Amino acid sequence: MTQTLPARSRAAAASAALATVLLAGCSSGIDSDRQAVVAEDPETAAPVEASHAVPRLAVSYAGGVLVLDAASLEVVGQVPVDGFTRLNPAGDGRHVLVTAADAFRVLDVGTWSEPHGDHSHHYTSAPAFTGTEFAARKPGHVVRHAGRTALFHDGSGLVETFDPRGLADGKPAVDSHTTAEPHHGVAVELANGGLITTLGNEEERTGIVVLDRDRREVARDERCPGVHGEAAAANEVILFGCQDGALVYRDGLIAKITSPDAYGRIGNQAGAEASDVVLGDYKTDRDAELERPQRVMLVNTTTAALTPVDLGTSYTFRSLGRGPRGEALVLGTDGRLHVIDQNTGAVTNRIPVLGVWSEPDEWQSPRPALFVDGGTAYVSDPATSSLHAVDLGSGAVVRSTVLPQSPIELTGVSG
Repeated sequence: MTQTLPARSRAAAASAALATVLLAGCSSGIDSDRQAVVAEDPETAAPVEASHAVPRLAVSYAGGVLVLDAASLEVVGQVPVDGFTRLNPAGDGRHVLVTAADAFRVLDVGTWSEPHGDHSHHYTSAPAFTGTEFAARKPGHVVRHAGRTALFHDGSGLVETFDPRGLADGKPAVDSHTTAEPHHGVAVELANGGLITTLGNEEERTGIVVLDRDRREVARDERCPGVHGEAAAANEVILFGCQDGALVYRDGLIAKITSPDAYGRIGNQAGAEASDVVLGDYKTDRDAELERPQRVMLVNTTTAALTPVDLGTSYTFRSLGRGPRGEALVLGTDGRLHVIDQNTGAVTNRIPVLGVWSEPDEWQSPRPALFVDGGTAYVSDPATSSLHAVDLGSGAVVRSTVLPQSPIELTGVSG
C-alpha cells in the first residue's frame, strides 16, 4: 500500500517531485488519479503502444520482477523469473533487460494507452516478457551509449550491439564482435560506430582496446590491472576503472590517471554525460575479503584531478548515482543519501531515508539500492520491503510504499 508522508509542509514538494518525474520521461503528463488496470496474465499479455509516456520502475526479488508506476509507486504488475537476476534499462525508455542464467531477456514494462476517439479510458498493458532474448554464456554488463546498447558475454567474450528502438518490433539487427579471450568485461559502442572493449581472460584483466567501425584496432592500453566498469562523461569521454586508478578514452586516445594509493581501486562508476566528472567507489585494502570503504573518488576527466571524499560512512556498489545538475549521490549505510558537489567534493546535504544497515558478505545478497531519474532518487530497502522517492530539489522523502516482495535490484525507464 502506498503511503504519502503526513507532513503538510511536504505536500508542495511532493507535487513538484512527481511533476519532475513525469517531465523526465516526456513533455506530456499523466493525471495522478488515473487507475492502472493490470491484465490477469502478465506473462502473455500483448504490449500496447503508448500515447503518453509514464516512467516506470523495475524491482527484482527472489523469484521475479515487480513493475511500479514511478510517480505513484503503485505496483502495476509482476513477472516470475527463476534464479538470480540483474536489471538494466534497455535504452529505449520502454524495455528492461533482465539478465538470467543463460540470456538477456527483454521485459516490456507496460505503458499507458489512450484509445483513439475515446479520451475517457486510460489503461496499462501488463508488464510481460516479449519473447525476445539474447542467449549468452554468463551474461554480464549492459551499456547504453550514443543510442546503442552493448551486451557483454563473460563466458564467451562475445559483444553484441544494437539499436534498442528495434526491440519494439522484436529482435533488432545485431552487430557482433568477439574479444580475444573470455573474461568478466564490458564494451561501449561509440557514436562513430567504433567499439571499446576490455582486455583480459579468466585469470586477469589488463586494460582496454579501441576498434574502429570496421573493427580494426586503433588504440590499446594495458596499464589497468583489474579493469572493471565504465562511465561516460561529457564529449564522449569514457572512463574505465582500474585497481590503481582509471583509463580515460578521449578522441581516439587513451590516458592513465593514477590513484594516490599504490592500491586504489575504482571499480564502479557513475557518470553524467553533461559533466566532465565521474563518481567512483574507492577501495585501498588489496587483501580485504570484503572492504567497506568510506571514501569515494571524483575523477575530473579533463584535468585528470582526483578528489577523494570522506563520507564518514560506508556504502556499496548499488549506492552510486548522479543528480540532474551533475551532483554526486551516495547512499550510505548510515541510511542517508549523501549529496556531493561534483566540482569541490563538498558534501552539501545528507538526506535521511533509511535506518542504519550493513553490507552483506555476499554480493548477490539484498541490500539497499539507489536509482536516479531526473530530479528524483529512488531508494529500496529490503529490511522493510519498502521503496522511497526522494525529491533532490527539496531534499525530502516525498513518497514511500511497502512492496509485496523484498527488493534486490532497482532500475527504471522513462516511458
